[in-house]
Formats: sequence, structure tokens, C-alpha cells
Amino acid sequence: MTISTYAQNVSHPPFAVTVDLVVLTIRESELCVLLVQRGEEPFSGQWALPGGFVLVDEDIEAAAYRELAEETGVSEGLHLEQLASYGAPDRDPRMRTVSVAWLALAPELAEPVAGTDAAHAEWVPVAETGLLTLAFDHERILADGLERARAKIEYSPLAAAFCPTEFTVGQLRKVYEAVWGHSLDPRNFHRKVTRTEGFLSETGGTSTIDGGRPAKLYRAGTRAMLNPPIRR
Repeated sequence: MTISTYAQNVSHPPFAVTVDLVVLTIRESELCVLLVQRGEEPFSGQWALPGGFVLVDEDIEAAAYRELAEETGVSEGLHLEQLASYGAPDRDPRMRTVSVAWLALAPELAEPVAGTDAAHAEWVPVAETGLLTLAFDHERILADGLERARAKIEYSPLAAAFCPTEFTVGQLRKVYEAVWGHSLDPRNFHRKVTRTEGFLSETGGTSTIDGGRPAKLYRAGTRAMLNPPIRR
């Protein structure tokens, strides 16, 4: 059966595709997520993850980048990966929607600008999100995004996505501490990341950003996996 013949014989209920974004950054040593306060129904006035409908002629990844640029003013120089799809029949009271969620990680970002359907947007410390009731199924999506980030930095160089292009081991350690929510032993951490071949690459420069003596500057290396991993 051809596609055109199938379309003539089958009636499909309408549904929409959306993108939702778990955007994480570190501000003042705290892991923060971008939340918007909805300016329209449904859930007007409630906090939600940024996102929106995929345009009829738009690729899903392009929609994610578009929404990201509208909310943060940033469309490049960050890490973006697909998180999961969410399609419970009652997740959106307007109509049946399927959301493709994305995880975005970036170094400290500027103050956000609310998009067209949002009344307000701000960086909220992850530790404070438990006090909020998020719209739709965004609590679940946020929880999944946080767990993805926390788990993935154990075995990959993803933590460097929160750092500037060149960074010290101290800066990198603070990323792990912010994402995991607890302190790490500085000496053990330094030994682990500098002795793992291909994890970091020395730039030849130094910085005093950590205070005290100048520390070596590094870039993310080429190694894709850490074995053994850095455990939480």
C-alpha cells in the first residue's frame, strides 16, 4: 500500500510535536536550571521548562536550537543532546502532544530573556526546584535531565561543557561538586583527572583564578570515556 493510499483510508487524530529544554549552567558555584513562568493558559503563572511547538517545516533539532536562542540568546558554543521523548495522552490539556526533550549544558550564561509565551524567565538553583510545582510533566523531564548530567560526568568529559574553553583542575572540580551536590577531595580529584590519558590537554598557560599559586590551564581532551569512572 502506498503512502497516499494509506492516507486516504486511515483517519489520524491531530497531535502536535513539541520540544522541551533542560538547560543547566553553573552560577556562583550553584547548579542552576532555566525556568520560565508561563504567561498563557494552560498553567498560566506556573513555572515550566522552556520549549515550544515544532514548526510544520522545521527539523526537531532545529526547533530545540531555536527555542534555546529565544530564551537564552545562545545558539552555539554549548552542549546539546537529545534526552528522551514524552507522550502520555494527558500530558497537555490542549491536545495530544509528544515532546522531544533536550539537555543543554553551558558555562555561566547571562540573564535569560522570556520568550513570546512566557511572562518571566530566570535561572533557578536546582536545590530550590523541589519547592516549585512545574507545569505539564516537566518535573519528570527535569529529574531525568539532572540524572543524565550527574551520571554522564562519571564516565565522560561532559563536565567540561560547564567550563570556559580553558580551565583549571580546580574549576573542573567545582563543576563536579555543583552537579553532584557534595565536596570532593582536591588531591584525589587532581590525580584522577590529570593521570587519565586523553581526559585533559595542557594548554601551556596558567591562571590564578583559584587563588594562591598559578595553576595550569587545560582544555577538554579527546578521550570519550573514562575507565575507571569518577564515582559520585
